Amino acid sequence: MISELSRSSLKEAIACALYQCRAKTLALFEGVDKTTLCHQAHPDFSPIGWHLGHIAFTESFWLLERCAGLQCLFPQYRQLFAADGLPKMERVKLPSLEEILYYLESVREKVLDYLEVADLEQQGRLWNFLLQHECQHNETISFVLALTRMEERDKRDKEDGGDKVVFLYQSAINKHTSPMTPVSISLSSEMLHVPAGEFEMGSDSIVALDNERTSHIVHLEDYWIDRYPVTCAQYRVFMEAKGYENPDWWSPAGWKWLQTAQVTQPLYWSCDPAWDNHPVCGVSWYEAEAYSRFVGKRLPTEAEWEKAASWDPKAHHRRTYPWDDVEPTFEYCNCDNVEGQTTPVNAYPTGQSAYGMYDALGNVWEWTASWFHAYPGFQSYPYIGYSRIYFDNQHRVLKGGSWATRPWALRSSFRNWYYPSVRQIFAGFRCAAN
Repeated sequence: MISELSRSSLKEAIACALYQCRAKTLALFEGVDKTTLCHQAHPDFSPIGWHLGHIAFTESFWLLERCAGLQCLFPQYRQLFAADGLPKMERVKLPSLEEILYYLESVREKVLDYLEVADLEQQGRLWNFLLQHECQHNETISFVLALTRMEERDKRDKEDGGDKVVFLYQSAINKHTSPMTPVSISLSSEMLHVPAGEFEMGSDSIVALDNERTSHIVHLEDYWIDRYPVTCAQYRVFMEAKGYENPDWWSPAGWKWLQTAQVTQPLYWSCDPAWDNHPVCGVSWYEAEAYSRFVGKRLPTEAEWEKAASWDPKAHHRRTYPWDDVEPTFEYCNCDNVEGQTTPVNAYPTGQSAYGMYDALGNVWEWTASWFHAYPGFQSYPYIGYSRIYFDNQHRVLKGGSWATRPWALRSSFRNWYYPSVRQIFAGFRCAAN
């Protein structure tokens, strides 16, 4: 049983995390106008204003209605902000930012009141889920803002009659005006050897989402994995070798995708050599697979990635984070929108794993070769549709998080998933080999 003191401390910790995360959410909307608030930058993603209202709706639904037994505070928003209420294309007719902020504040006030009497022995997992839910929508807001700015840039270029290639990563709160100075080190195709053996995959922690459970033992044969994510300089070699024109490097499905997509470079790309040591970003799974073939390697499986990132072979136990169990800060990785852009892949030596893998968490999400599927003993939580409907052999797993990922949603066991054709995300990759 949780003692009264520990129960009080736990509630204080949850309230503090909710407050900190909300402050970061609101910072993303500083200076956002009505057009940007309601704009759908891509068919796959809702306007940023919808995500803000959805955060309030989800908290209200699960904590105030389902747990506290209260009536819906704003019934007029139920259809608009529910995940299954309207198609994404119909989510552009939104209230003003002031109205959505009032909705958010009103719900949060009731939520904190309820926290005082909530049974965290029964609900602790739900509160952690909702905190991470807001984190995930923060990240979606960040890359929708990036897409919106890319649209604006392209429009300006057309009006100017130019054909410029400009790198655009900056988030709404980015204070930097230029890339970090690259660390002066030669990044070759250095690989790490991971010996054969068992490791613990997944997590049963109270913060673990349903698809991370249950923790289980996996045996892997020995393999090699890149010390760093693939950099822009390395990927440029593939581009200059006409990799986008040669079907030899592409799987049949990837080549078919390429003929439709008609792309010749990653989504977020710059010709400026200042970005050479930064991870390539904005690539689909098919592009990552093609590059891997080009260099005679392959993409790592999810298990291979997670073992290299989290397993401590000397202590024979799983680490929550590559560096240990100390929570993520900017000392260990590029996360939490602090930089608002990528950083060189070797910028965080204190964040490397026991095997010596750099940049496993933060900076860019990393594609793996694995399909998103259920672990042994999987049980849906808090509702069937959160993960289960995506166990369809159509979504590839991404690991590691990005520069926009909040610390509460950043750990080695965390699993992200997207269609292999998607490139409107902060996704890169690293390679593996037998």
